[in-house]
Amino acid sequence: MKHARPLPGYLAKRFHGWKATTYSENKAWYRRLSEGQHPRAMIISCCDSRVHVTSIFGADQGEFFIHRNIANLVPVYNPDGQQHGTSAAVEYAVTALKVAHVVVMGHSSCGGVQGCLNMCSGKAPELEEKSSFVGRWMDILRPGYERVQHLETEEAQRDALEKQAVIVSLENLMSFPFVAEAVEQGDLTLHGVWHDIGEGGLEQYSPETETFSAV
Repeated sequence: MKHARPLPGYLAKRFHGWKATTYSENKAWYRRLSEGQHPRAMIISCCDSRVHVTSIFGADQGEFFIHRNIANLVPVYNPDGQQHGTSAAVEYAVTALKVAHVVVMGHSSCGGVQGCLNMCSGKAPELEEKSSFVGRWMDILRPGYERVQHLETEEAQRDALEKQAVIVSLENLMSFPFVAEAVEQGDLTLHGVWHDIGEGGLEQYSPETETFSAV
């Protein structure tokens, strides 16, 4: 691949710093990790650089199986023979790693959710194009938009749609037969949370009340 280049200098420097300190001080632990992973939970979070789930939950390496995508969305189960990154990650986590928990984490100021809001309200025609990967991905969230479009202000719609991204993903997870089976057998639990970046807050979803409340 002729267009690939060496790592930026600052990343290479940080790697050498990590190798000389964190790795050097924990060689036995890393060698144990190399033998295989046994994570207790899968976390589905946004690609947003501000969302750092291992820091939020104080997790060590090997503890979480993490999948990140635009707006932390899970599509509906669709075994059409095509390539599905998120669906593949869910399948592997549930059927191979047999995680006990799947956590969908949304967050404040989500650019993907804002893009969905703009697209669905007619303000982003470029996202309506078939060639837009982001637009077609955000189609997953259209059912959520339909639930919040009645709210009076765009800010209120956006805030509600961020949480709908979590709810829609939880609903879609249950469309996967192996997820539904694991949940029904008591081997797997699903969780939805929303992270307030600026305030450092975390809210969790209650299906009984269909609301989010502080953890």
